[in-house]
Amino acid sequence: MVVINLIGKTEIADFMVIASGSSQRHINAMAEHLRRSLKNLGVKKLAIEGRAQCDWVLIDAGDIIIHIFRQEIWDFYNLEKIWATDPSNSAAEVLI
Repeated sequence: MVVINLIGKTEIADFMVIASGSSQRHINAMAEHLRRSLKNLGVKKLAIEGRAQCDWVLIDAGDIIIHIFRQEIWDFYNLEKIWATDPSNSAAEVLI
């Protein structure tokens, strides 16, 4: 899992979380768990895209955007490279 600090880079969100699942079923379960958890935390506006195929699920929770990929999709799009524009400042923090 990677967390990218977007503060000062864009107005769309403050943080981006990128994670992977081992299968489409796993990704769907992760998305559902996050949906429930965020709802329980009081997040009112929650948008989820991609659950029909579960290759790439996007959860927009306002100030936090969460991407859940199958590993090969993550490798192909490489979002952390796109958003880490300053190599001297570690914009992406690998958590796991």
